[in-house]
Amino acid sequence: MLTTTIPFQVTDWAMIPATEHPGETGVAHWRTLQLGSLRVRMVEYSAGYKADHWCQKGHLLFVTEGELLTELTDGQTFRMTSGMSYEVSDELSSHRSSTEHGAKLIIVDGGFLAG
Repeated sequence: MLTTTIPFQVTDWAMIPATEHPGETGVAHWRTLQLGSLRVRMVEYSAGYKADHWCQKGHLLFVTEGELLTELTDGQTFRMTSGMSYEVSDELSSHRSSTEHGAKLIIVDGGFLAG
């Protein structure tokens, strides 16, 4: 359940400073908007990016550009291209991402995604 009340607002993502997050290989740049318990990020993965951890956090993830490979700990893999999304709750399916050529994403997470 969404516990944060958000009045209408417009976000100019170019005005939000990017933070750098190294992966096992490559780098991710996050532009983060915190709205109470809700976190909204515009994320750009460099070519050759591979996450350095298995994530257990719930997300709503939407690919805006490029191609992303999402892997689950059970061995399943999902090729995500522009216009595709995935949705997962906290602690439900450990996952990690990689990309050969780079990708841009919008990721929303927060306590409302708890299983």
